[in-house]
Amino acid sequence: MDCIFCKIIAGEIPCHKVFENEHVLAFLDIGPVSVGHTLFVPKKHAENLAVGSVDEAVELMKAIYLTAPAIMKAVGASGYNLGMNHGIAAGQDVFHTHLHLMPRVDGVARAFAKTHPTQEELAMVAEKIKAELVV
Repeated sequence: MDCIFCKIIAGEIPCHKVFENEHVLAFLDIGPVSVGHTLFVPKKHAENLAVGSVDEAVELMKAIYLTAPAIMKAVGASGYNLGMNHGIAAGQDVFHTHLHLMPRVDGVARAFAKTHPTQEELAMVAEKIKAELVV
């Protein structure tokens, strides 16, 4: 299988991990639309949410529920967007179920344009998030 997220889950491609359990891996997006933009990926491959199981969908939401407060605190966010691109028509470009959590800060215009932080910047954000995480 040539799925980039499966390769990240298998440890073949590095990522800036912020959360992991037996069902879900959460890591920083390398082209974030906001600081702390995190991807939540089920460890079991499914092309999209409709192909996966209800249990896998519940595990994704549990992971978000557990980590969102830490992400927000670490980056000083007061809210977040939660998004999923489901299918080509919606802009899905990695065909492995995943949700985007995009932290937002009051007074900062909400943008969806990708940014290009350095690996060092991403590593610093990941460490801040992990320091705030209580699971």
